[in-house]
Amino acid sequence: MTDIVLIRHGETEWNAIKRLQGHLDIVLNAEGRRQAVALGRALSAERFDAIYSSDLMRARQTAEQLAAGRGMPVHVDPGLRERCFGAFEGMLYAEISERYPQAYVDWKARDIDARFPNGVHVTETLREFSQRAVDAIIRIASRHPKQKIALVTHGGVLECAYRAAQGIGFEHARDFDILNASVNRFIWDGTALRLAQWGDVAHLEQPDMSALDEIDR
Repeated sequence: MTDIVLIRHGETEWNAIKRLQGHLDIVLNAEGRRQAVALGRALSAERFDAIYSSDLMRARQTAEQLAAGRGMPVHVDPGLRERCFGAFEGMLYAEISERYPQAYVDWKARDIDARFPNGVHVTETLREFSQRAVDAIIRIASRHPKQKIALVTHGGVLECAYRAAQGIGFEHARDFDILNASVNRFIWDGTALRLAQWGDVAHLEQPDMSALDEIDR
């Protein structure tokens, strides 16, 4: 078995205003940096055999706080990237519905094969993204049998992992939170991904800290 600690990156300015990031490389804001420090402190007593991160800066900055003080490298894996939303990226959610009304309807309906217009990056369908994200988690976990690993990634990847572990398809509405800087624990037993704990943000329970779930449901 492999113990997987799957972590969503800290908050960005775009998270705070519901501007879609996707593959655009947005850094943590001040709140996100505080969350990352709190995360690193909360997990400092846990032993990790490896730490991995998406190649996008908001995840890497979060992972660096986890690696700080351990003398461990952060292994960057593009397979852990957020979904590419093509032309949607950089737009407020409300702007998407105005400019691309039919594509927005498909997105809200979680149409697994809907392909949105390309933008700076080439869009992924939900099916393609989910396959890529879950495959990346399993591929990395398979390198570390009988070990514990941390993977710092994005909200969409967390949703894919949750649905894969719980056997819930995208035709079902999301009824679970995906919070910035949350700790989510899974087990890979060589055959299946299993969920052990979801959405732990106890390390953020301070007056000046909170966690967002701004992802469109």
